[in-house]
Amino acid sequence: MTPATRAARFSVAPMMDWTDRHCRYFHRQLTRRSLLYTEMVTAPAVIHGDRERLLGFSPEEHPLALQLGGSDPAQLAEAVRIACGFGYDEINLNVGCPSDRVQSGAFGACLMRDPALVATCVSAMADASHQAGGPEITVKCRIGVDDQVPAVALRDFLRIVSDAGVARFTIHARMAWLQGLSPKENRTVPPLDYALVHEVRRENPALHISLNGGIDTPEAAAGHLGDGFAGVMIGRAAYHDPWTMLSGVDERVFGAVPRGTTPRDVIAAMVEYVERTGAPVKTVGRHMLGLFAGQPGAKIWRRYLAEHMHLADAGPHTLLDAADAMTRRPVPA
Repeated sequence: MTPATRAARFSVAPMMDWTDRHCRYFHRQLTRRSLLYTEMVTAPAVIHGDRERLLGFSPEEHPLALQLGGSDPAQLAEAVRIACGFGYDEINLNVGCPSDRVQSGAFGACLMRDPALVATCVSAMADASHQAGGPEITVKCRIGVDDQVPAVALRDFLRIVSDAGVARFTIHARMAWLQGLSPKENRTVPPLDYALVHEVRRENPALHISLNGGIDTPEAAAGHLGDGFAGVMIGRAAYHDPWTMLSGVDERVFGAVPRGTTPRDVIAAMVEYVERTGAPVKTVGRHMLGLFAGQPGAKIWRRYLAEHMHLADAGPHTLLDAADAMTRRPVPA
């Protein structure tokens, strides 16, 4: 079992504009064992863009998966060859994003309609990764799109794509409605169908299937793992309430010895990170706004950061000042 497969028992979803390298470094202070994902990067961007900006990461982020978007097998294979030089632990193909940009490029959730093309893409990606000594190729998908019958579409998709060599899937247990719903609505409006994903998991015991969608408490994650899923993937809940969702994962899910880390320890680590990398505090601090969610002083922490991290004199001290503000003033009514 690869490090990424072991870590996939609990993963943080790829989220556009959120899971950049600063966010991932922050999350890594909370969980050392979980699998982290990059934002989706398109294959043409990898081929033609600033590769260090798009693909670079800190060694501390391992185990780390790169998510690629695309539908051209040759482009995806070239992007994989390039990405292999960066040392990712997994490369994932996006077959679930419903955004207008993705639809216009004929990839993401649109590909649920063409599992044969997905099979061709992942086969080309796997060949390129093997030749470069790279990682496993995986797929993140929906249960179907638009007028598809999920019970049929998902089964056909898994059969055809797994026959092409993919053994690990993350399934977002919602349909994607590409007409009539925004990308935001597609994350909440189509009803979840955990039962269907449970059925296909039982029907495909050789596949490693992780469940995604609507998992917003540690108890819910533990329940799905207890029901037999090989993994769970957490999205927005991990971003908005990272301490609750991530700080106990290593002990609960992976059996690690408790490290005794506190939120203040996390802040100290991020201060060191900003000092060492020179990253603007506003680009780091925005990912930390939810660190104290649900805890006394959370409003003060969030308000202080939001008001001060964009100022000209903001720096590593701003994170410390925000923590100090929690002890100096009462929580606003």
